Amino acid sequence: MSDDSPIKLGLIGTGIFSRLSHLPAIETVSDLKLTACANRTIEKAKEFAVKAGTISEDKVYSDIAGLVSDPDVDAIDALLPAQFTLDAVNQCVAAGKPIAFEKPIAATLEQAKEIVRISRGTDLPIAVLENFAYWHIAHEIKAPLAEIGDIIYFSQYCTGPFHTDNIYLQTSWRQKPEHVGGFLSDGGVHQVAIFTEILGEVESLSAQTKQVRELSGDVDTLTSTLKMKSGVLGTFTYTSAVSYPKINKLTIHGTKGTVAYDYSDRNNATLTLFTAEAPKGKSIPVEKNEQDGVPAEFENFAAAVKAKDKSLLHVPSEKGFHHFAVICAAVESGKNNGASVKVAVP
Repeated sequence: MSDDSPIKLGLIGTGIFSRLSHLPAIETVSDLKLTACANRTIEKAKEFAVKAGTISEDKVYSDIAGLVSDPDVDAIDALLPAQFTLDAVNQCVAAGKPIAFEKPIAATLEQAKEIVRISRGTDLPIAVLENFAYWHIAHEIKAPLAEIGDIIYFSQYCTGPFHTDNIYLQTSWRQKPEHVGGFLSDGGVHQVAIFTEILGEVESLSAQTKQVRELSGDVDTLTSTLKMKSGVLGTFTYTSAVSYPKINKLTIHGTKGTVAYDYSDRNNATLTLFTAEAPKGKSIPVEKNEQDGVPAEFENFAAAVKAKDKSLLHVPSEKGFHHFAVICAAVESGKNNGASVKVAVP
């Protein structure tokens, strides 16, 4: 790979999200070019190659080993069930190839710690693809925080309507999850990414969890109280099991006011500042009110690979570990009737 040539990217896991999100996002990044793909059902990989239009038939594989060993592949984009991520990271590092992989970082904390250990021991960029962490709104929310004084408390409240025809619900690895928390970690790490981007890391929590829907495969609802490392207190509620409507809100309270971000309708999300001068709320215009961070995460990965500088990654393994560890702590607390649990560190 020369400095002015695009990174030749190999993609493994040619399922729903790769077709609907990864492929169109990669196509927007000039420094990336899909040159190979793999899927354990090779016919699906062949179909993906045709759709991509940049992958020749001889660059279609049925496993990651063939993909990683291909000399025409510079880096890997992995969309795998979480229990297979550690093996993929090991194979890529052994081959000297950077890897970006979908969240959650792993199926267990032990696997996640090993990924962090491997990442710290190599100069290769190893990125966790958590696109909510790339929402520009985090910067927009931080701007008015100076007007609300010292932050005391926050609330992140997220519900998602349950649909039996949800295309992602049909995947067997979600119906019978091997990763801690199932849907809670699969989707919950996104929400953790939002409030930790703004408020920093979680120190400890107490949670209650339950499984409402059999198709969820594991607990699908949690409500928790949090203590942040900064000393700020908060609550985090997340469920993928309720009926209508979808409600997604982040509210941050300070000694002089409140900032509220309502992204229940992603196309019409609102940011409002409440102060003594505006007790009924003042709408804050948002320059980049977008809820799609997938293109940005690939731009970031490409920049780190091009520069051969893993410090450029916005979501390295340590950050992905923390998001997952918060969900793991909530699941553990729920199993122990709400006992306080410290969030694990790698």
